[in-house]
Amino acid sequence: MTGIQRTFIVGAGCTAFIKPRGQRKTEDMGLEAATKALLDAGVNYDVIEAAYVGYCYGDTACGQRALYNLGLTGIPITNVNNACSTGSTALYQANNLVKSGLVECALALGFERMSPGSLSSNFADRPPPGLLLGEAVSEAEKLLSSGANHGPNAPRMFANAGQEHFDKYGSTIEHLAKIASKNHKHSVNNPYSQFREGWSVEQVLNAQKINKQLTKVMCSPTSDGAACCVIASEAFVHKHKLENQAIEIVGQALVTDDLSTFESRSAINVVGYGMTKACADKVFTQAGFKPGEGRDEVGVIELHDCFASNELITYEALGLCGEGEAHKLVDRGDNTYGGKYVINPSGGLEAKGHPLGATGLGMHFYIAMQLRQWAGPMQAPGLFEHSDQRGKFGLVHNIGLGGAVVCSLLRRPEFYKPGGQDGRNRMGYNHAHECRPITMADVDKVKSVHSSPFVLARVKL
Repeated sequence: MTGIQRTFIVGAGCTAFIKPRGQRKTEDMGLEAATKALLDAGVNYDVIEAAYVGYCYGDTACGQRALYNLGLTGIPITNVNNACSTGSTALYQANNLVKSGLVECALALGFERMSPGSLSSNFADRPPPGLLLGEAVSEAEKLLSSGANHGPNAPRMFANAGQEHFDKYGSTIEHLAKIASKNHKHSVNNPYSQFREGWSVEQVLNAQKINKQLTKVMCSPTSDGAACCVIASEAFVHKHKLENQAIEIVGQALVTDDLSTFESRSAINVVGYGMTKACADKVFTQAGFKPGEGRDEVGVIELHDCFASNELITYEALGLCGEGEAHKLVDRGDNTYGGKYVINPSGGLEAKGHPLGATGLGMHFYIAMQLRQWAGPMQAPGLFEHSDQRGKFGLVHNIGLGGAVVCSLLRRPEFYKPGGQDGRNRMGYNHAHECRPITMADVDKVKSVHSSPFVLARVKL
């Protein structure tokens, strides 16, 4: 079959995101997330025609090792590494394969087993690719009122972007604290989250300082975890009677750096503002909106808050407010329940954790569940009020420096039909807001007829 097809998330699953203590192997976390996604979709591994598996810290063929737990079916499995946007990049590739008509159903899986502390390279014998960004941010830092910064590279870069926003537009560290506190309070309702303490603004401000602008609670932690999405065509949705849970990928794009990253001497541009803006504009154009329009049709968002300062500048890059107005959006409460948008209802990277290869797929898991209206205490209100059957859009934004941004616009399709068996029945509980481990009985329900007892004997759930 050939030709451009509509594409849908028909199944999604996630593990808890936990502190990196080496407690779980990537293949076991990957098996949990993939099993949940297949159970959610009500299909087994034999219908999967191709898979893309994302991770940053792992040896070659980790994707095969994880998916061989479900069967040895001979499908193409491609391993993906694209910095912090690795998970969404895997999804982007799987989505394009279905969209092109080459396959009817593909799987995107992401996982990470990380080391405690700040990110670092595993290759001490060569300069890291991020060195160029470090040099660019050092040049941009010279123009900031705060002067030379300190601390690990990643928080330093994003802190400097925040300082540039302070200098240009009058935002303050208190706005970063409000963003971080908002995310940590959201995470209280998310059983998948690494942190569920619900820090106040004062607690965020009084936490350990990482550099001049950021405290520890404004930063995402390193994490272990996995997430998975099953992508299918419209014909597949109807064949498998998934009209009651399929969520359409209305627009999706992947964008890399432009000249502004290195030529503008702007700390904001160094950390991907230009990439994000270009990517967001593309997905809204794909959805049929004129330039600059469509944001009012968005109700719920998962965006890449690796640091609170990045969430601040991303509001503007995504077009959720005007340039220089992000802190006003924060002050109005338009980033949380009761405001214009509910942003990071999961708790975001700052609270739920950031296992690099899983992060983007986890974001899509949360937004798909929001649009299904399964999210329980995390549910954004009003997504289907004063609208047609499709309701409002959900937006996903995932960024990796070096660099790559993936944005996705998701929406419930016009053929949505409630009722009947859905993923909650097949799971035996609502995995949108309940986190439970899988059993071998669950694996048995979704594994291929070509599964290997030799491989499965080595699984540790």
